[in-house]
Amino acid sequence: MIKNYFKTAWRNAVRNRAQALINVFGLTLGMACVMLIALFIKHEYQYDRHFADADRIFRVNINGKMGEEEFYAGYTPPPAGRTLMETFPEIESYTRLYRPGQKIVHTGEGANRENRFNEQGILGVDSNFLQVLAYPLRTGDRRTCLTDPHSIVLTEAMTKKYFGDANPIGQELYIEGDEQPYTVTGVVDFPSTPSSLTFDFLIPISNAENVRYFDWSWVWLNVATYIKFKPQAATDAAAIKRLEAKFPAMMRQHAVSAFQRIGQPYDEFLKKGGKWDLSLQPLLDIHLHSADITSLVTDQGSIKTVYFFAVIALFILLLACVNFMNLSTAGASKRAKEIGVRKVIGSTRLQVARQFFAEATILSSFACLMALVLVYWTLPYFNQIAGKTIVFETLWAAGSWVYLALLVLVCALLAGSYPAFYLSAFKPVAVLKGQKIPAASGSNGSIRSGLIVFQFTISIALAICTLVVYQQLKYTQLHDLGLDKENVLVISNSERLGNQQNSFKEELKRLSAVNNASITSSLPGRGGHGDFYVPLPSAGDEPVVKDITLVSYLTDADFIETMGISLVAGRNFADGYDDSRTVLINETAAKRMGYKQPVGKFINYPGGNAAESYQIIGVMKDFHTESLHVPIQPFALFHESSHTYDGFFSNIVIRVKPGGLSPVLQQISQLWQSFSPDLPFEHSFLREELAMQYASDQRTAEIIGIFSMLSIVIACIGLLGLVIFATQLRTKEIGIRKVLGATEGSIVRLLSKDFMKLIGLAVLIASPIAWWAMNNWLEDFAYRIDMAWWMFAVAGSMALVIALATVGLQAMKAATANPVDSLRNE
Repeated sequence: MIKNYFKTAWRNAVRNRAQALINVFGLTLGMACVMLIALFIKHEYQYDRHFADADRIFRVNINGKMGEEEFYAGYTPPPAGRTLMETFPEIESYTRLYRPGQKIVHTGEGANRENRFNEQGILGVDSNFLQVLAYPLRTGDRRTCLTDPHSIVLTEAMTKKYFGDANPIGQELYIEGDEQPYTVTGVVDFPSTPSSLTFDFLIPISNAENVRYFDWSWVWLNVATYIKFKPQAATDAAAIKRLEAKFPAMMRQHAVSAFQRIGQPYDEFLKKGGKWDLSLQPLLDIHLHSADITSLVTDQGSIKTVYFFAVIALFILLLACVNFMNLSTAGASKRAKEIGVRKVIGSTRLQVARQFFAEATILSSFACLMALVLVYWTLPYFNQIAGKTIVFETLWAAGSWVYLALLVLVCALLAGSYPAFYLSAFKPVAVLKGQKIPAASGSNGSIRSGLIVFQFTISIALAICTLVVYQQLKYTQLHDLGLDKENVLVISNSERLGNQQNSFKEELKRLSAVNNASITSSLPGRGGHGDFYVPLPSAGDEPVVKDITLVSYLTDADFIETMGISLVAGRNFADGYDDSRTVLINETAAKRMGYKQPVGKFINYPGGNAAESYQIIGVMKDFHTESLHVPIQPFALFHESSHTYDGFFSNIVIRVKPGGLSPVLQQISQLWQSFSPDLPFEHSFLREELAMQYASDQRTAEIIGIFSMLSIVIACIGLLGLVIFATQLRTKEIGIRKVLGATEGSIVRLLSKDFMKLIGLAVLIASPIAWWAMNNWLEDFAYRIDMAWWMFAVAGSMALVIALATVGLQAMKAATANPVDSLRNE
């Protein structure tokens, strides 16, 4: 019986090739989209699952509030891990990691230096790092490979880069800033499943000068800490909450002296509304559940993106299945006699329904095979857009074939259910008497119309979302940042020049193609140094806040002009002044402090070696130091001579004149080599760095755009099939109308108007849905566009035009046909 079902289904598909091809093509696109999104979602959920005991490993986060500024970060004070393990017996171990920044790595020394590269993937870690986070080792002992202060562990990629095919164990590498070589003691073989934490080199954290210097500090937040619970310890959400409830008492015991040292008594800090709370985050949650957690160490995705793409996959699959339903029911009149004969000779309604399910299963199976081929071809491009390394073989992982079979079954059920039960309900007597089947009218026609509206509602909503996302990204590019990001060249880690930095800068300024140059501890988009400051009262002008948190850079007198930042009051740093005890603040800081006239007032830095006061000499127009996701915060510039804090890193920013960049880059490179022949010259552009802040948003926009277009294509494929059947049903009517003098245009309007009404209805339904979805998405931006009516009009008009072209071409073909032929066929 089953064999007969499938044999009949195959014959029917061959007989109605056009309908079968349209169905298969739509299902293929739908299934391919689902497979790509499923691969993406599976990849996102695989992060860190390769670690042994991953369910017992947690990252320690901090939720802090200083003054009016609150933050949530994946960093901790250096002593946090040690103190947690000593205080709570259920914690088995802890490990810390620290990024020392870009360093030059090379083999050999002196005249024998080779393979010299600037490397950013260096991690300073505790000696037990590979025991807590058990990355697989190709060679080496994870218990001892990092115990020696000058041991180093490489990834396999770095092994090839520096030593080729030679055995790396025992080989030596030199890292800038440390005269003693590091001996290779292990090679990490990264697993195929992704990790939220990636690196190229592991070195002992004991070599990090910053970490050693701040080992006492409970306010220096540049170390990431992971803890591992004992096997018998409870790690469910309730147990973790109970443990976290004990953290404030621990903080009060250990952080008091550190806060006192920076001039902030801990109890007073808490009374003023301050917050300094540690919390635990499961390792398996880090990648997808860290949207509000700042971290420059981990690869953090977004669970919202996963949910959004899952909904898109479901809707696109529904679009393809709806096409099948519509085309099957629209072509019912062609199958009416077949069904009538089957019922007359004894077939039950269930048997007829099974026949149509068999047809849906055959087409779905074939579409699944075609979708696999399409995914294989397009996956490299999808990876490029999504920034992932998804492999096609994931589809053949253990158990994956079950999901593919389930996909085929779901498509067969969704696509074949309504046609099966609708067509199997035909009365054989009425059919065999030649009575007309209501394929294009009645309840069946209403349901089909509703499905068309459903299809285009989804497609138009996705199109609106795509347009809004692109407009927001365009806004980020054109928004006035309060500085001039064009033609600004950046040389990072210029501290390598030592006491020659200022000489190098002055030589740069002498180049004819250079307008200005400046030395700064940081740049917009790279963060800054945050600390407490106390605005001091003055006669008749009291501040409105007792203290304020300022993010700041250490700069010279050229920074303002080089970056194109405006002053709204006061003066800039300048030669001829002693600016070691002066400060520039932005408008937001001035408003927060509440002075009537901030210029000339003083702020105190309690964290200095002694009480230090800085006079406000100028107010800068607000400029963005972070992405537009984040509101502008109180910000300050201190002169490099102030030594307010230790600036371990510095950068040189160069404003070049508009025009050809190649000649000036060559001149700067030659100048760099003359000052430091042993250091490679590397540069970036400020515009590109700022654009990288929106790389994730850009990838999301491109993916949504692609699936939006595919959804419209799928919907129009179904619409094309329906128009074909509609014209076939009205062939005689069209012939009579033409004989009576109807024009081709009137016939095209006749065949198109009903479909256009449905698309118009879809526009009306899709608009509020898209508005709600995009309003939620835009909430992640502190500075965002207002959704305008024209965005909805453009997306709706585009859908109408595409649908009209789809309907109109087929309608025109019917309208231009010879009426004699159609009437003769009747």
